[in-house]
Amino acid sequence: FPNPVAMQKKLDSQGRRMVTIVDPHIKRDNNYYIHKEATAKGLYVKDKSGTKDYDGWCWPGSSSYLDFTANKVRSWWADQFAYDRYRGSTPALFTWNDMNEPSVFNGPEVSMQKDLRNLAGVEHREWHNLYGLLFHRSTASGLIRRNPDKNIRPFVLSRSFFAGSQRYGAIWTGDNAAEWSHLEAAAPMLLSLNVGALSFVGADVGGFFGDPDAELMTRWMQAGAYTPFFRGHAHHDSKRREPWMFGDETMIRLRKAAMARYALLPFWYSTFREAGVTGMPVMRTMWMEYPQTEPLFATDDQYLIGSDLLVKPVTAPGVTQTTVLFPTADRWYDVDTMAIVSKEGESNGVLSITVDSDIDKIPVYQKGGSII
Repeated sequence: FPNPVAMQKKLDSQGRRMVTIVDPHIKRDNNYYIHKEATAKGLYVKDKSGTKDYDGWCWPGSSSYLDFTANKVRSWWADQFAYDRYRGSTPALFTWNDMNEPSVFNGPEVSMQKDLRNLAGVEHREWHNLYGLLFHRSTASGLIRRNPDKNIRPFVLSRSFFAGSQRYGAIWTGDNAAEWSHLEAAAPMLLSLNVGALSFVGADVGGFFGDPDAELMTRWMQAGAYTPFFRGHAHHDSKRREPWMFGDETMIRLRKAAMARYALLPFWYSTFREAGVTGMPVMRTMWMEYPQTEPLFATDDQYLIGSDLLVKPVTAPGVTQTTVLFPTADRWYDVDTMAIVSKEGESNGVLSITVDSDIDKIPVYQKGGSII
């Protein structure tokens, strides 16, 4: 990338933004200004004696880890996102915090030893679960601080999180695989996070490890388009999986799924706004909207976006029909045909209906009386 500023400006002119990975481990290289300054200021997590900077192994090789439990470290880190400090950055550049559990390749359970100490002398075992949150928080603060007197929303994606991470950015479910079982597991995982008040969440479409075939990729795109955070991501050893790599027929299906997402952006925005004001999740379990309907209490393979869209992803190969549970307290319309699929009945009842769901169709229904 010989000219990152020109590249970002070109993307920005096309309505696109760039997101780059920034991890909490810092390469131990005295020629690297971040490491040199962090060492001089004493900002790193210490070894178990509390006297030496911890040295662990991660992507750059020998690395040290900033102590984000300390306010002075968080503030210093936020300052590094200033445009005159972060060379090559522009207002169109945003951030993805990865490896922030923290991940240490040569550490126990691929993390830091539990007896390492922060700058206050407290052992890692006491603040492990907070590390990712505090890193995420500091980065988000930096993206706000770089634009003084301007109301520009940051975007920071994080792999590690804790209660409260929803205040700082998006979360994804980590390194999944291109397998039908991982697609099937995605909705229950995302619903659990939403119940915990983390709404801006998603799973890697297509799976991170491995190579999805055309059918799996299609079904995952269809499902992902109806989750709060929607993106594709893959390991560098995976085959290319841009929509056009699967042939014209599949490309059209993948385009249709993406267009459904774009068409609903005002609805997504409004639902996120509701989540921010009221705390009600974006992606809701069925029981959250129908708390008196006991047959829906254990349902985690279909869900609601806001209160008005019911989604039932197809998560198995060769499926041409799907069974959907419709709450009979409301009337439901197929979003593609606008045909009535389920009419009102008893207030706490459920109607089980088998619907067509061939490869061109994801079952999605709009609640009667709603406006989207």
